[in-house]
Amino acid sequence: MIKVGVYGASGYTGLELLKHLLFHPAVAVTAITSRRYAGVPLMDVYPVFQGLTDLTFMNASPAEVARLADVVFLALPHGVSMTVAPAFLAAGKKVIDLSADFRLRDAAEYERWYGKHAAPVLLAQAAYGIPELYRETIRKASLVANPGCYPTSVILGLAPLLKAGWIDTASIIVDAKSGVSGAGREPQVASLFCEVNEGFKAYNVGGQHRHIPEMEQELATLAGCEIRISFTPHLLPVNRGILSTIYGSLRPDTTPDELTDLYRRHYQDEPFVRICKPGAFPNISSVCGSNFCDIGVTIDKRTKRVIILSAIDNLIKGAAGQAIQNMNLICGCSEETGLTGISRFP
Repeated sequence: MIKVGVYGASGYTGLELLKHLLFHPAVAVTAITSRRYAGVPLMDVYPVFQGLTDLTFMNASPAEVARLADVVFLALPHGVSMTVAPAFLAAGKKVIDLSADFRLRDAAEYERWYGKHAAPVLLAQAAYGIPELYRETIRKASLVANPGCYPTSVILGLAPLLKAGWIDTASIIVDAKSGVSGAGREPQVASLFCEVNEGFKAYNVGGQHRHIPEMEQELATLAGCEIRISFTPHLLPVNRGILSTIYGSLRPDTTPDELTDLYRRHYQDEPFVRICKPGAFPNISSVCGSNFCDIGVTIDKRTKRVIILSAIDNLIKGAAGQAIQNMNLICGCSEETGLTGISRFP
């Protein structure tokens, strides 16, 4: 059995990790930590686990958790993971970090968006954790930087076109919408029911969202050239789910059938990416509760621009599910193990 610890397990991402890890046939969850809930049973914080586990939150040091676990998931705020990851790595543990701390390869770029990095030497060692793109690198990694939720949706949506060279890289516009759980479990006015319910708004408008450098870094790697995108996120009054609508100028004379065929060929062996039939487009209700990314593509007949729609569950394929997918690769399990659930629709 793979002995697993979740360091910082009391937030929504930690919750989602535990929902899957506790039923993973090759995993034994041996440690879960939380400073706030230290000594409190998991089921008392999240009654959904009542009668299913006797796990109790610990306020434990990295050294204590390292003695109990072989693989450690860091479900911590940005800026905190970098302070504990070195200790786990020095102890020979595999680390999968769900914060942004190791996603950017350039320490100066990280500092520009998040603040000073405490362990910049590790940035070059971290594998960026989208299995559909970096599977073999992830298998050999000791440190995996689990991607952000918006970047997962956008990068998977654009990868086939960028790798084929079919899209003008200067023309990319992304309009993305996310459920409220993307803001995390910490109380904040903007996430209160009366602030969100029956509303729909953009935020971080004008290129201010911190996922932008992550997206541009990975899109540039795929395209082989520098990329700047226009990205505007929106807050949906739903619990979970992301729908990204992506626009760009396509190479001349491309037909909708050629476009769909390109995506199907690119993702034909990927268990968690589903390409919609021509004329059909994804709905977040079809992916929420699952590790799937659903993608639909078409061409605007008037403007000749490509339109890509990419839908994921922000807490699963956009966080915990993808992290477990990465763990499966590192530990030699089938990639789909523990992740075969479908949407909770309706």
